[in-house]
Amino acid sequence: MSARKAQRAAVAVLAVAGLVPLGAAGVPAAAGPQAPAVVVNEVSQRVNPDWVELHNPGDTTVDLSGWKLQDDQDRGPEDYVFPAGTAIPAGWYLVVDAAEDDTTGFGFGLGAADTVRLSDAGGGLVDSLNWTEHAATTYGRCPDGTGEVRQTAAPTRGEANDCTSPLRVNEVAAGFVELVNPSGADVELGGHVVRAPGAEDGYAVPDGVLAPGELLLIEAAALGFAPGEATGVELADGSGAIADAHSWGTVPEPSAGRCPDGLGAFTVTAAATPGEPNDCVPVAGQDVVKVNEVESSDGVPGDWIELVNTGAEPVDLSGWLVRDNDDTRFSAIAAGTVIASGGFYVHEEAALGFGLGGGDMARVYTPNGTLVDAYAWDEHAASTYGRCPDGTGEFRTTTSPTKGAPNHCDGEPQPDPDPEPGSPWPGGPDVTVADEAGDFDGDLSGLDLQDGVLWAVDNGRGQLHRLEWDGAVWRDTAADGWEAGKPLRYPGGVGTPDGEGVTVTGDGSVVVGTERDNDDDGVSQLSLLRFDVSGAEPELTASTEWDLTPELPPTGPNAGIEAVEWVPDDVLTGLGFAEASTGAPYDPDGYAGHGGGVYFVGIEGTGLVYAYLLLDDGDVHRLAELDPGLGAVMALDFDVATGTLWAVCDDGCDGTSALLEVGDDGAFAVTGRIARPAGMANLNTEGFAITPVEECVDGLRPVYWSDDNDTDGHSLRTGTLACPEPEQPGEPGEPGDEDGGAAEGGSGEVDGGDADAGADDGDQAGGGAGGPGDVDGGGEALPDTGAPAATLLAAAMLLALAGLGLMRARRGGHGVS
Repeated sequence: MSARKAQRAAVAVLAVAGLVPLGAAGVPAAAGPQAPAVVVNEVSQRVNPDWVELHNPGDTTVDLSGWKLQDDQDRGPEDYVFPAGTAIPAGWYLVVDAAEDDTTGFGFGLGAADTVRLSDAGGGLVDSLNWTEHAATTYGRCPDGTGEVRQTAAPTRGEANDCTSPLRVNEVAAGFVELVNPSGADVELGGHVVRAPGAEDGYAVPDGVLAPGELLLIEAAALGFAPGEATGVELADGSGAIADAHSWGTVPEPSAGRCPDGLGAFTVTAAATPGEPNDCVPVAGQDVVKVNEVESSDGVPGDWIELVNTGAEPVDLSGWLVRDNDDTRFSAIAAGTVIASGGFYVHEEAALGFGLGGGDMARVYTPNGTLVDAYAWDEHAASTYGRCPDGTGEFRTTTSPTKGAPNHCDGEPQPDPDPEPGSPWPGGPDVTVADEAGDFDGDLSGLDLQDGVLWAVDNGRGQLHRLEWDGAVWRDTAADGWEAGKPLRYPGGVGTPDGEGVTVTGDGSVVVGTERDNDDDGVSQLSLLRFDVSGAEPELTASTEWDLTPELPPTGPNAGIEAVEWVPDDVLTGLGFAEASTGAPYDPDGYAGHGGGVYFVGIEGTGLVYAYLLLDDGDVHRLAELDPGLGAVMALDFDVATGTLWAVCDDGCDGTSALLEVGDDGAFAVTGRIARPAGMANLNTEGFAITPVEECVDGLRPVYWSDDNDTDGHSLRTGTLACPEPEQPGEPGEPGDEDGGAAEGGSGEVDGGDADAGADDGDQAGGGAGGPGDVDGGGEALPDTGAPAATLLAAAMLLALAGLGLMRARRGGHGVS
């Protein structure tokens, strides 16, 4: 269901097999209507980095000089062109990688629904391969080089495709055999045969489709043989190849099953579970084995993961599984591997079968699929990452690698100093409740105030609330099915998104940031979902999903996307925002179909913020990475009036906020830290919303917080924030005040761009600090801050006059129009 692409930022070149330089006289590819001289044979687009395999099934070498490799878009200079002298001999394979880190390759990512096109030097289409969803393995031609495209049984980079069926025998008992589809795509059942080992005949599985993760139960009476009297079972696919097999002397009681289902080794189960997930027995040692040290770069001879046994007895690691951050692959520890009490075991890259990245994870599981321990990191360590002290301490960068030995920690690590508490809150000290007691019962998270409506998302129920001010508190809108909020669904109407952040875009649609599907809450799924909120439907189904999971560092299932904030292009260009990869000013015209704004995405587990473009075709493009310096980012709000991005932490950081503004280099940087109001308890804040300057009264404007814990029966609270002081116009012929007289908490420079351009507080159009009362003309009055109408009129006149002083250059020459 995903609609996203894993973007790459570099320019493409070739990698790996089959690159053959030619002399001056190359052998041209055959022309005409016959079969392609070169085919797109296999594509990996689920696990980064992406790669494309070409194959020459002909009997002559083909010169690829000037040929072009593209996805489903014409990208002009970003399309990959094969260098002069590139050729692929008859029968050979050639693999082209996506660019990543120091690896050069094609500069575009391959998405969940995409196409790879191969064109000759004259622009004629030679071959293409397309798909509609991610493959758990790869997509390839079956038979190799000539057949239709299907999901392969396993990646075979630079080799003939593995076209055996992905179905597996999952559980066996005297009375049944159970099959499972562990792949990520539907599998046709027709042609599969279940039989005793070596038998010519067996049970022909009826035609049908087995969905991903689905189980198929076959009773012994239908098999034609009794598993309890046989020595094993074989599963043959439609080609006659053995897709899977399991043998035994005597069928174990109560059953033999894979742990975890479909992927792990066979073991004796705790109970037979025909047609249900396997019941796997706890494994000795799973509570005492820990990931202890990780080498992800420049290791000898390669990357490695070190485990330590903190228990008093040896632990047998036979069949234990080691994974990185990719759920589709694993490495099994060899049979007979035992780790002594207090001892170490090192799993080398050669045993892993894959390397560890700069942003990756080391995970270890028992054979029954129980997660034993894990560690995630955002970048390569200067040496290694290790526990200090061994086995029990927190991870830190070690003094030097100590593979298979106690970690070098250079003494006991010192605790991190307490962060600066921040400047006093730049507004009133008092905070009051803004909802009726009992209206919510917890899990209220992200907030976004737009046109007098306060949007709030409930992460537990997966609901979106449309709240209006009734003169005293915020309440659910009493129309169009919003009376109790609306359930959210992923595209296709499935799942329960764990919605944590919410933002309204320029076209009025709502985008919700999610960290997992609550129906499968043990798996991290970092997505942004777009919803049309204009109708009266009882529940909302996302029209688009942008899956950022492969884009972002791995996090725990409940520590992912926590906040999202959409900021209009014209606001950012007016501030001089620059794209980090190039350092050049951000040019929205260079990215067609991105909706007119940039999405800032806050991550709880890493405390970082990322600026993304979400393209209409499902692609994504990262513009920048921001570090607010907080332990976690729980809420984001952009104040157009001051050009400030607020990043807010929860009770884990004592409710501290970080202020980020665009500097002379075009990058967002922290310009201040702000403590929570003096009268506000240390709440589990997960949402924050600022009202626009139109709501300023006596120099203050309302702000709102959500409390995920529903402390004292309330989930919404309100306080006040100082309004930016308008710049004073100079004497005739003199410039205005360059300093701007900033109030605490912002730059003090009212953005000269369109203050109603679409960010939270910029689209209000006088929409009311508490609600839409003065937008619709009939609502109750807003929270009273004590200013008479004359004061408001005078303030409005001053703001209008101040606009004259805004048409000037600022921030190192970046103009504000």
